[in-house]
Amino acid sequence: MHPVLIQLGSFPLGTYGLLLAIAFFAGTALARRQGQLDNLPHAATTDLAIAMLISAIVGSKVLMILVDLISGVPASEVFTLGTLRAGGAIHGGIIAATATFFWKFRKGQGLSLRPMGDALVPGVALGQAIGRLGCFAAGCCYGTECHLPWAATFTNPLARIFSGTPLGLALHPVQLYNVLANLGVMALLLLARPKRAFQGQIFALYFLAEGLGRVITETWRGDIDRGTGWLGWAWLSTGRLTGLAFMLLGAGLWMFWARRKDSR
Repeated sequence: MHPVLIQLGSFPLGTYGLLLAIAFFAGTALARRQGQLDNLPHAATTDLAIAMLISAIVGSKVLMILVDLISGVPASEVFTLGTLRAGGAIHGGIIAATATFFWKFRKGQGLSLRPMGDALVPGVALGQAIGRLGCFAAGCCYGTECHLPWAATFTNPLARIFSGTPLGLALHPVQLYNVLANLGVMALLLLARPKRAFQGQIFALYFLAEGLGRVITETWRGDIDRGTGWLGWAWLSTGRLTGLAFMLLGAGLWMFWARRKDSR
Protein backbone atom coordinates (compact mmCIF):
# COMPACT_ATOMS: atom_id res chain seq x y z
CA MET A 1 0.00 0.00 0.00
CA HIS A 2 1.13 3.57 0.60
CA PRO A 3 2.49 4.36 4.10
CA VAL A 4 3.52 7.77 2.74
CA LEU A 5 0.86 9.35 0.56
CA ILE A 6 2.95 12.19 -0.86
CA GLN A 7 6.32 13.76 -0.14
CA LEU A 8 6.22 17.53 0.35
CA GLY A 9 9.89 18.44 0.19
CA SER A 10 11.43 16.88 3.28
CA PHE A 11 8.01 16.39 4.90
CA PRO A 12 6.29 13.03 4.31
CA LEU A 13 2.49 13.13 4.47
CA GLY A 14 1.55 9.78 5.96
CA THR A 15 -1.62 8.10 4.73
CA TYR A 16 -2.41 6.94 8.26
CA GLY A 17 -2.15 10.46 9.67
CA LEU A 18 -4.40 11.90 6.96
CA LEU A 19 -7.04 9.22 7.49
CA LEU A 20 -6.84 9.74 11.25
CA ALA A 21 -7.69 13.42 10.73
CA ILE A 22 -10.59 12.47 8.46
CA ALA A 23 -11.75 9.94 11.07
CA PHE A 24 -11.87 12.64 13.75
CA PHE A 25 -13.93 15.08 11.70
CA ALA A 26 -16.30 12.37 10.43
CA GLY A 27 -16.76 10.91 13.92
CA THR A 28 -17.35 14.33 15.47
CA ALA A 29 -19.91 15.23 12.79
CA LEU A 30 -21.84 12.02 13.46
CA ALA A 31 -21.66 12.61 17.22
CA ARG A 32 -23.07 16.11 16.80
CA ARG A 33 -25.96 14.76 14.73
CA GLN A 34 -26.68 12.09 17.35
CA GLY A 35 -26.46 14.70 20.07
CA GLN A 36 -29.29 16.64 18.44
CA LEU A 37 -31.62 13.76 19.35
CA ASP A 38 -31.11 14.66 23.02
CA ASN A 39 -30.75 18.40 22.42
CA LEU A 40 -27.05 18.42 23.34
CA PRO A 41 -25.12 21.63 22.47
CA HIS A 42 -22.86 21.25 19.43
CA ALA A 43 -20.03 23.19 21.06
CA ALA A 44 -19.96 20.96 24.12
CA THR A 45 -19.92 17.81 21.97
CA THR A 46 -17.03 19.14 19.88
CA ASP A 47 -15.01 20.25 22.92
CA LEU A 48 -15.40 16.84 24.52
CA ALA A 49 -14.49 15.09 21.25
CA ILE A 50 -11.26 17.13 21.00
CA ALA A 51 -10.28 16.29 24.59
CA MET A 52 -10.97 12.61 23.96
CA LEU A 53 -8.98 12.66 20.70
CA ILE A 54 -5.88 14.08 22.39
CA SER A 55 -6.10 11.55 25.22
CA ALA A 56 -6.71 8.73 22.71
CA ILE A 57 -3.52 9.56 20.79
CA VAL A 58 -1.49 9.57 24.00
CA GLY A 59 -3.18 6.47 25.40
CA SER A 60 -2.68 4.41 22.25
CA LYS A 61 1.04 5.08 22.27
CA VAL A 62 1.39 4.52 26.02
CA LEU A 63 -0.24 1.08 25.79
CA MET A 64 1.91 0.18 22.78
CA ILE A 65 5.07 1.17 24.68
CA LEU A 66 4.01 -0.73 27.81
CA VAL A 67 3.28 -3.89 25.82
CA ASP A 68 6.66 -3.66 24.07
CA LEU A 69 8.53 -3.16 27.34
CA ILE A 70 6.65 -5.97 29.11
CA SER A 71 7.33 -8.23 26.11
CA GLY A 72 11.05 -7.68 26.54
CA VAL A 73 11.70 -5.28 23.67
CA PRO A 74 14.82 -3.22 24.51
CA ALA A 75 14.05 0.36 25.50
CA SER A 76 16.44 1.57 22.79
CA GLU A 77 14.12 0.00 20.21
CA VAL A 78 10.93 1.19 21.87
CA PHE A 79 11.67 4.90 22.26
CA THR A 80 12.41 5.69 18.63
CA LEU A 81 11.06 7.84 15.82
CA GLY A 82 9.14 4.79 14.67
CA THR A 83 7.16 4.89 17.91
CA LEU A 84 6.05 8.43 17.15
CA ARG A 85 5.05 7.41 13.63
CA ALA A 86 3.16 4.32 14.73
CA GLY A 87 -0.57 4.51 15.32
CA GLY A 88 -0.28 2.70 18.64
CA ALA A 89 -2.63 0.25 20.33
CA ILE A 90 -6.19 1.37 19.56
CA HIS A 91 -7.66 0.00 22.77
CA GLY A 92 -5.17 2.06 24.75
CA GLY A 93 -6.65 5.07 23.02
CA ILE A 94 -10.20 3.99 23.82
CA ILE A 95 -9.31 3.41 27.48
CA ALA A 96 -7.69 6.84 27.77
CA ALA A 97 -10.56 8.55 25.93
CA THR A 98 -13.13 6.82 28.15
CA ALA A 99 -11.25 7.90 31.27
CA THR A 100 -11.20 11.47 29.94
CA PHE A 101 -14.93 11.26 29.23
CA PHE A 102 -15.80 10.31 32.82
CA TRP A 103 -13.23 12.74 34.26
CA LYS A 104 -14.67 15.67 32.32
CA PHE A 105 -18.15 14.96 33.63
CA ARG A 106 -16.87 14.45 37.17
CA LYS A 107 -15.45 17.97 37.01
CA GLY A 108 -18.89 19.25 36.10
CA GLN A 109 -19.63 20.27 32.52
CA GLY A 110 -23.32 21.10 32.81
CA LEU A 111 -24.29 18.15 30.60
CA SER A 112 -25.87 14.77 31.16
CA LEU A 113 -23.27 12.00 31.05
CA ARG A 114 -25.40 9.20 29.68
CA PRO A 115 -27.00 11.05 26.72
CA MET A 116 -23.59 12.42 25.76
CA GLY A 117 -22.12 8.92 25.85
CA ASP A 118 -24.93 7.66 23.62
CA ALA A 119 -24.22 10.46 21.17
CA LEU A 120 -20.46 9.95 21.00
CA VAL A 121 -20.01 6.20 20.54
CA PRO A 122 -21.42 5.81 16.98
CA GLY A 123 -18.89 8.45 15.92
CA VAL A 124 -16.15 6.59 17.77
CA ALA A 125 -16.97 3.41 15.83
CA LEU A 126 -16.97 5.34 12.54
CA GLY A 127 -13.64 6.94 13.41
CA GLN A 128 -12.17 3.52 14.20
CA ALA A 129 -13.31 2.18 10.83
CA ILE A 130 -11.66 5.04 8.94
CA GLY A 131 -8.55 4.75 11.09
CA ARG A 132 -8.26 1.05 10.24
CA LEU A 133 -8.11 2.02 6.57
CA GLY A 134 -5.04 4.00 7.58
CA CYS A 135 -3.62 0.86 9.20
CA PHE A 136 -4.16 -1.04 5.94
CA ALA A 137 -2.49 1.71 3.92
CA ALA A 138 0.50 1.75 6.28
CA GLY A 139 0.75 -2.04 6.55
CA CYS A 140 0.60 -2.00 10.35
CA CYS A 141 -1.58 -4.30 12.48
CA TYR A 142 -1.12 -6.92 9.77
CA GLY A 143 -2.62 -10.40 9.62
CA THR A 144 -1.44 -13.99 9.55
CA GLU A 145 -0.57 -15.86 6.37
CA CYS A 146 -3.60 -16.35 4.14
CA HIS A 147 -4.33 -18.42 1.03
CA LEU A 148 -7.80 -17.07 0.34
CA PRO A 149 -8.72 -15.04 -2.79
CA TRP A 150 -8.93 -11.77 -0.82
CA ALA A 151 -5.46 -12.07 0.74
CA ALA A 152 -3.33 -8.91 0.76
CA THR A 153 0.37 -8.83 -0.13
CA PHE A 154 2.41 -5.84 1.02
CA THR A 155 5.41 -4.78 -1.06
CA ASN A 156 6.28 -1.24 0.05
CA PRO A 157 9.62 -1.27 1.94
CA LEU A 158 8.38 1.57 4.19
CA ALA A 159 5.80 -0.82 5.65
CA ARG A 160 8.61 -3.09 6.86
CA ILE A 161 10.65 -0.15 8.14
CA PHE A 162 7.76 1.47 10.04
CA SER A 163 5.82 -1.61 11.19
CA GLY A 164 7.88 -4.72 10.49
CA THR A 165 5.30 -5.84 7.94
CA PRO A 166 6.23 -9.05 6.06
CA LEU A 167 6.70 -8.21 2.37
CA GLY A 168 5.79 -10.47 -0.52
CA LEU A 169 3.70 -12.77 1.69
CA ALA A 170 -0.07 -13.16 1.29
CA LEU A 171 -1.73 -12.15 4.55
CA HIS A 172 -5.22 -11.89 5.98
CA PRO A 173 -6.33 -8.26 5.43
CA VAL A 174 -7.29 -8.15 9.11
CA GLN A 175 -7.29 -4.36 9.00
CA LEU A 176 -10.24 -4.57 6.59
CA TYR A 177 -11.92 -7.16 8.80
CA ASN A 178 -11.73 -4.56 11.56
CA VAL A 179 -13.14 -1.91 9.23
CA LEU A 180 -16.17 -4.12 8.60
CA ALA A 181 -16.46 -4.94 12.31
CA ASN A 182 -16.36 -1.26 13.29
CA LEU A 183 -18.91 -0.32 10.63
CA GLY A 184 -21.08 -3.15 11.93
CA VAL A 185 -20.80 -1.74 15.46
CA MET A 186 -21.74 1.71 14.19
CA ALA A 187 -24.76 0.34 12.32
CA LEU A 188 -25.86 -1.61 15.40
CA LEU A 189 -25.66 1.50 17.59
CA LEU A 190 -27.57 3.65 15.12
CA LEU A 191 -30.29 1.02 14.69
CA ALA A 192 -30.56 0.53 18.45
CA ARG A 193 -30.80 4.27 19.18
CA PRO A 194 -34.56 4.69 18.40
CA LYS A 195 -35.31 1.63 20.58
CA ARG A 196 -33.18 2.81 23.52
CA ALA A 197 -34.77 1.59 26.76
CA PHE A 198 -32.71 3.87 29.01
CA GLN A 199 -30.16 6.62 28.55
CA GLY A 200 -26.64 5.22 28.48
CA GLN A 201 -27.73 1.99 26.81
CA ILE A 202 -26.01 2.84 23.51
CA PHE A 203 -22.81 3.73 25.36
CA ALA A 204 -22.85 0.38 27.16
CA LEU A 205 -23.73 -1.48 23.94
CA TYR A 206 -20.67 0.01 22.23
CA PHE A 207 -18.29 -1.61 24.72
CA LEU A 208 -20.08 -4.95 24.45
CA ALA A 209 -19.99 -4.95 20.65
CA GLU A 210 -16.49 -3.48 20.29
CA GLY A 211 -15.07 -5.96 22.78
CA LEU A 212 -16.71 -8.93 21.07
CA GLY A 213 -15.58 -7.77 17.64
CA ARG A 214 -11.99 -7.42 18.78
CA VAL A 215 -11.94 -10.83 20.45
CA ILE A 216 -13.05 -12.35 17.13
CA THR A 217 -10.79 -10.40 14.73
CA GLU A 218 -7.72 -11.11 16.86
CA THR A 219 -7.96 -14.63 15.38
CA TRP A 220 -6.28 -13.35 12.23
CA ARG A 221 -3.76 -10.89 13.70
CA GLY A 222 -0.13 -11.69 12.95
CA ASP A 223 1.85 -8.83 14.49
CA ILE A 224 3.26 -10.47 17.60
CA ASP A 225 4.62 -7.19 18.96
CA ARG A 226 1.03 -6.32 20.01
CA GLY A 227 1.52 -8.67 22.95
CA THR A 228 0.47 -12.33 23.21
CA GLY A 229 0.51 -15.05 25.82
CA TRP A 230 -0.90 -13.02 28.71
CA LEU A 231 -1.43 -15.04 31.92
CA GLY A 232 0.36 -17.94 30.25
CA TRP A 233 -2.34 -18.48 27.59
CA ALA A 234 -1.09 -18.27 24.00
CA TRP A 235 -4.51 -17.15 22.70
CA LEU A 236 -4.77 -14.22 25.12
CA SER A 237 -3.36 -11.23 23.26
CA THR A 238 -3.50 -7.63 24.41
CA GLY A 239 -6.45 -7.06 22.07
CA ARG A 240 -8.37 -10.01 23.47
CA LEU A 241 -7.56 -9.00 27.05
CA THR A 242 -8.83 -5.47 26.57
CA GLY A 243 -11.74 -6.75 24.47
CA LEU A 244 -12.91 -8.97 27.31
CA ALA A 245 -12.48 -6.05 29.72
CA PHE A 246 -14.62 -3.87 27.43
CA MET A 247 -17.36 -6.50 27.42
CA LEU A 248 -17.33 -6.62 31.22
CA LEU A 249 -17.47 -2.81 31.39
CA GLY A 250 -20.37 -2.69 28.93
CA ALA A 251 -22.31 -5.35 30.82
CA GLY A 252 -21.66 -3.59 34.12
CA LEU A 253 -22.79 -0.19 32.82
CA TRP A 254 -25.85 -1.75 31.20
CA MET A 255 -27.00 -3.41 34.42
CA PHE A 256 -26.18 -0.40 36.62
CA TRP A 257 -27.81 2.24 34.44
CA ALA A 258 -30.86 0.09 33.63
CA ARG A 259 -31.71 0.15 37.33
CA ARG A 260 -31.40 3.93 37.67
CA LYS A 261 -34.21 6.24 36.62
CA ASP A 262 -32.23 9.47 36.40
CA SER A 263 -30.38 10.39 33.22
CA ARG A 264 -27.19 11.83 34.65
